[in-house]
Amino acid sequence: MPPASRNTIRATIESRLAAELALSPAIPVVFNNVSYAPTPNSSWVQCLLNFGANNYLTLGSTTNPNNRITGINVFNIFTPLGVGSGSNFTIAKRIRDLYNRVNVSGVYFDAPIGPEVVSASPEGYFQTQVRVTFEFIEEL
Repeated sequence: MPPASRNTIRATIESRLAAELALSPAIPVVFNNVSYAPTPNSSWVQCLLNFGANNYLTLGSTTNPNNRITGINVFNIFTPLGVGSGSNFTIAKRIRDLYNRVNVSGVYFDAPIGPEVVSASPEGYFQTQVRVTFEFIEEL
């Protein structure tokens, strides 16, 4: 089996989120290196995927060598300022349920962290953050 493509792992993660947030009520989602100008007083989600340190799972073996590819998804959830946290936490629950301890196409997701309230950037929104670590076993 050829080494795993980081783009295949990324597409697995991002397509799952895009499909969920396209459902009613639809919420715009923005991924790494994509420009976006939010509509004032609207909700939207930013998904930042970061690959982390990788590990050898087998050493010196010429048969069935494996590596562990790890990373973290950071989901920044933005909702209108001044209307409470309910709608923000509802979006966060949708994201948590989507990735909570599941295996999707070989990508294993851990239990999510958050939603945690963070300082909004850009200003003018109420922002929380959900983080989910993941791993993928690469067979060489």
